[in-house]
Amino acid sequence: MNLEKNGICVTILGSGTCVPSLRRNPCSVLMETGGENLVFDCGPGIMSRLLQADTSIFEISFIFFSHLHPDHSGELASFLFANKYADGSLRKYPLTLVGGTGFSDFYGKLKNVYGHWIELHPGLLHIVELDNRGPDVRKFDNFTVASAPTEHNRESIAYRITDAEGASVVYSGDTDFSKNLISLAKDAELLICESAFPDELKVRGHLTPSLAGEIATKANVGKLVLTHFYPVCENADIEKQCRKTYSGPLLLAEDLMKIKI
Repeated sequence: MNLEKNGICVTILGSGTCVPSLRRNPCSVLMETGGENLVFDCGPGIMSRLLQADTSIFEISFIFFSHLHPDHSGELASFLFANKYADGSLRKYPLTLVGGTGFSDFYGKLKNVYGHWIELHPGLLHIVELDNRGPDVRKFDNFTVASAPTEHNRESIAYRITDAEGASVVYSGDTDFSKNLISLAKDAELLICESAFPDELKVRGHLTPSLAGEIATKANVGKLVLTHFYPVCENADIEKQCRKTYSGPLLLAEDLMKIKI
């Protein structure tokens, strides 16, 4: 595929949850920027959705994990195993896995289970564990990533990707209302924010449309995309609920939706 060298192109790989759905894969996002492909979360079905987005697994240079629940990390072992196809010769550059506190231990335990079947050739796999006790900023060749802890799991973090021209996209991961997310998303061009349940069915550790809208308004984002919809959202007016607190540009995520920044 032709990789984005200017700006950021976002593809929603999954707009759903752990609940099986033909319409919505578990929550995941592809971002193309600076000639690189970045994936956020790696739950079941991610490799098939990448093919539908005209992207090979061998073209992915980074996978960022918001947290380690199975619907966000469950296809990692299969992803790594698939990268060994043809003796690993199809991967031409390294794959970097990024996560919050405990991610290195998580990967080590996967290796205890699968052994060499998920080990890539030396130099082709890097592990980066971010400090989720507070904000963390890392500079890579073609983009900068900032992260901040969110209100879900101990290891949960949100990400902000900023390209060479200064455009930014924020991916919330799973979270309840979070002041850290508001700070991280301040003035970003795009916020991709979970909105797991309708307002009337609020669940601890997750946002609703009006709460996601409040975060977007306080952060003054350019555009809001709501995602991570449980099946109960299909029968609710998610847009109307979000409009209680947010009046800016709004999209409700669908799998394979594309957004150019």
